[in-house]
Amino acid sequence: MKIYSICENHLFAKAYANGKKAVEKRIVLYVLPDKNAYLVKKQNPLKKKLNRVGITASKKIGGAVQRNRVKRIIREAFMRLEREENVKKGYLVVIASRLSAVYAKTDDIYSELLDAALKVGLVVRD
Repeated sequence: MKIYSICENHLFAKAYANGKKAVEKRIVLYVLPDKNAYLVKKQNPLKKKLNRVGITASKKIGGAVQRNRVKRIIREAFMRLEREENVKKGYLVVIASRLSAVYAKTDDIYSELLDAALKVGLVVRD
């Protein structure tokens, strides 16, 4: 499954300023309803609503190798979350990594991402 990424800086800023926030040990999750979700839905070949995801790793994390590893692990954890859980669609999702994420495994990030998503109401449990 492909993740549609947030490319514009103003969308990150909106998510930081106005989005719901959940802080965990290794990540911080920001969720904001996407006002342009219908445009993304129109452009999508499957004509379904999608979440746009932005993943950030600052230079405090380390060099380029460490930052890219953390982003790759977070991306995989989010794709697993979308596969296994009932995730709401039509949101801007920004995941900011923290310093303790450098040595984390995918399962650790996944469990924290699930907890954070439940806190902000991104995942619906039956």
